[in-house]
Amino acid sequence: MTVREGFAPFRDYRTWYRVTGDLGSGKTPLIVAHGGPGSTHDYVDSFKDIAATGRPVIHYDQIGNGRSTHLPDIDTAFWTVELFVEELDNLVYHLGIRASYCLLGQSWGGMLGAEFAVRRPAGLKALVIANSPASMALWVAEANRLRAGLPAKVQQALLSHEAAGDYDNPAYKAAVDEFYRRHLCRIVPMPPEVQRTFEAMAADPTVYMTMNGPTEFHVIGSLRDWSIIDRLGRIEVPVLLISGRHDEATPAVVQPYADRIPDVRWIIFENSSHMPHVEEREACMATVAAFLDQHAGSVH
Repeated sequence: MTVREGFAPFRDYRTWYRVTGDLGSGKTPLIVAHGGPGSTHDYVDSFKDIAATGRPVIHYDQIGNGRSTHLPDIDTAFWTVELFVEELDNLVYHLGIRASYCLLGQSWGGMLGAEFAVRRPAGLKALVIANSPASMALWVAEANRLRAGLPAKVQQALLSHEAAGDYDNPAYKAAVDEFYRRHLCRIVPMPPEVQRTFEAMAADPTVYMTMNGPTEFHVIGSLRDWSIIDRLGRIEVPVLLISGRHDEATPAVVQPYADRIPDVRWIIFENSSHMPHVEEREACMATVAAFLDQHAGSVH
C-alpha cells in the first residue's frame, strides 16, 4: 500500500495531507474531514482501512491544527465555516481530483461536509456524515439532556466551574471526562490515536475555543448559532448517516439530515458512542466501504 504525504498551499498557509493508496487506481478517492473544529486527523486515522478495498483515502489536518499551519495569534474573526469550505475545495483542486471524489466528515467534519455539499460541487459523488448535528441549538439541547443523566456530584462540578469560568480546574476536567467516557468514546483508556488528538488540541486549543468553546456541551464560540437544516434539500448526492447508540450526537440532532436530504440512509451502531470508527471499527469500515462501492465506485 503506497502512502504519501504533502502540503497544499492555501492562501499564505499550508494544509498537510496524506494519501493512502493510489489516486490513479480508478476508484473514486475518499477525503476524510476531521472534527473539532480544532481537532486533528489522528482520531479518524482508522478510515485508512478503506484503502484496502482499492479506494484511495485522503486525510488532512485543517488549518490551525495538527501538521498544518498554526495561527494562535490571528484575529478570531479569521475562523469561519467559509474558511474551511474554501480550504477543502483548495485541497481537492491541489490533488487533481476535482472531477470525481467522495467525502466523509466526522462530527464537525460532517457539518463541514454538509456545508460543502449544499454548494453542489460538480465532482462530489457521495457524502458520509458521521456523528454530526444539523444545528448547534439541537446539539446543546441534547448535550444538556445527556448531562442530566450524569451523577449529581458530576453535574454540580460542571455547573460550579462553568459559572466561575474555571475550565482548567482538575475537578472540572474530571467531570468532563465522565461525560466523554459515556458519550464520546466508550473505550477506556482511549486508544492512542484518539489520545494524540486530545493532546494536540490541548497544546493549541485556538480553533476549538474560538469556534466551539471549552467543552462539547458548553458551546459559547462562533458556531453557537450554526444550522444547516433549512439548506439540506440542496444536497444532490447520495448520503450515508452514521451515529452511535450512546452518541453525544443523539438521534434528535441527526434527524434533520434524515428528514431533509433527498437521497439518504442512516446506520446506528449499537455499541458505540461518538466514534464508531474506533469503537466498532470493522463494522463501521465495512458499512462505509459498501456504501461507497455502491454510490461512488469508480472515477468516471
